[in-house]
Amino acid sequence: MTRRNDESAESDPHAQDAREALQRLNDENALLRAALAEARAQIGEAEEQAGLDPLTALADTRHFRNELERVVTQAARHGIPAAMISVDVDDLKAVNEGHGRVAGDAALRHVARLLKSLIRSSDIAARNGGGAFSLLLDHLDADSALDTAERIARYVAAHKLDLGHTQVKLTVTVSCATIMPGDSVEEVLRRAARNRERVKEF
Repeated sequence: MTRRNDESAESDPHAQDAREALQRLNDENALLRAALAEARAQIGEAEEQAGLDPLTALADTRHFRNELERVVTQAARHGIPAAMISVDVDDLKAVNEGHGRVAGDAALRHVARLLKSLIRSSDIAARNGGGAFSLLLDHLDADSALDTAERIARYVAAHKLDLGHTQVKLTVTVSCATIMPGDSVEEVLRRAARNRERVKEF
């Protein structure tokens, strides 16, 4: 009886059609997965070519350098004040060690989103590798730049990273370098490096 049922199922054209349709769906899903992986790879390549950091989608180091040259030239030509703010994530190593690399990447994306939400569309936010970020802020004098840096640090500390099973408070260290008429890119970068010795932690 069972054998007869099996034979009838095998000879049933509807069952055969269903199996073939299922196989076609499986093949199409495999093709879609392959196409999606290829599209993601192409997006990553496009972001790199566009000067974006693939993890955070902020400007990468090369793009930041180009923008810094633009701002320095603008300051020299028009006397427009600007500032460079460095932001370093203090807790990145602890997050990686305590929660894993995926959580560390989530922390970097979290900080990147916070930074992006706090600056104007005309400003530039960049990731310089590791837990280091830089901001270029037009029309900002030294006092305003320091106020902005402190506000950024407080904002990051107030918005915890949600890892699902736990929330992690991140702190950042900030430093400022004012961009003045007559500065060169190298002078601004050197000043920013010197000012890292006089940073504030929040």
